[in-house]
Amino acid sequence: MRAGARSLSVRPAPRRLPVETPGVNPLQHLFDRNRAWALRVAEKDPEFFPRLAREQRPKYLWIGCADSRVPANQIVDLPPGRLFVHRNIGNLVVHTDLNCLSVIQFGVEILQVEHVIVCGHYGCSGVRSALEDRAHGLADNWLRHLKDVMRFNRRELEGLPSARRFDRLCELNVMEQVTNVANTSIMRNAWKRGAEITVHGWIYDIGNGLVKDLGVSLDHPLQPEY
Repeated sequence: MRAGARSLSVRPAPRRLPVETPGVNPLQHLFDRNRAWALRVAEKDPEFFPRLAREQRPKYLWIGCADSRVPANQIVDLPPGRLFVHRNIGNLVVHTDLNCLSVIQFGVEILQVEHVIVCGHYGCSGVRSALEDRAHGLADNWLRHLKDVMRFNRRELEGLPSARRFDRLCELNVMEQVTNVANTSIMRNAWKRGAEITVHGWIYDIGNGLVKDLGVSLDHPLQPEY
């Protein structure tokens, strides 16, 4: 290189993004099903989507399990716009879970729902995993809340046969989450303002498609426990 000549920096060639092969979309069938569904709905009710786009005024907040076999709207046969839904593994309401708490606050204070439904289900994989004496990785930190429910109800659960213990823990978990919802500052403040909101505990049976009310509904604050 001659004296005084500038060195030229070589820029790397731009990285090319992978290009999908035309006509080979592994999810195309889902787009096709979406289009077919939208056409069916619009043919039956031309104002359905315009009406849905204008606002949502659900009366119900559904807190359920993320299990793919437990679709909230279908279980209670309600169309889009009628349920405000939050789902996670084990239908848990944890007092440090800002995701769930934000959903509850939005439902109660903004949408002004009249009912909060905690719906668990028999055969819950989260509950089954909590019953197992083995590690599940990162999920164990979440499952700890289910293990706490086991600890709270150890005497009752220890005397039950394995299958019944599994089912009963699914029920007890729902009951505990109803209490957790009722104890949030969101619900306590809403009731203090005079809001008429009821928290319900339901359980769904995947084997027959039916929902059962566990009879633990609350429409008032619980007495503080110290």
